[in-house]
Order: sequence, then C-alpha cells, then structure tokens
Amino acid sequence: MDSGTISGIVTAIFVGVFIGIVWWAFSARNKQRFEEDARLPFEDDDDKPAQKGDKQ
Repeated sequence: MDSGTISGIVTAIFVGVFIGIVWWAFSARNKQRFEEDARLPFEDDDDKPAQKGDKQ
C-alpha cells in the first residue's frame, strides 16, 4: 500500500467517526439530557443554603 491508499482509508475512517458523533449528538434519545444541560447555567443558586466558609 502506498501513502495515498493509507491516507484515503484514514480519511474514510474519520468521516465515519464524524458522522457517528453527529448522529449521537442529534439523536432523540439524548435530547432531554442536552436540554437539561443547556439550562444549567441559568439555574438559580439561591435555593441552596449558605454553608460555613462560603463567601458572599
């Protein structure tokens, strides 16, 4: 095998991995988890009581 064939095989593998990651990211099975994670920065921390040693 020459370097062109190896390069083509590696490129095909990486394209397959990319398609797999995109499929996983947009699958309906993960939608709820990703939506919950997207709201995480906006959750209010005031619901938690202050602990000893916390700076305010």
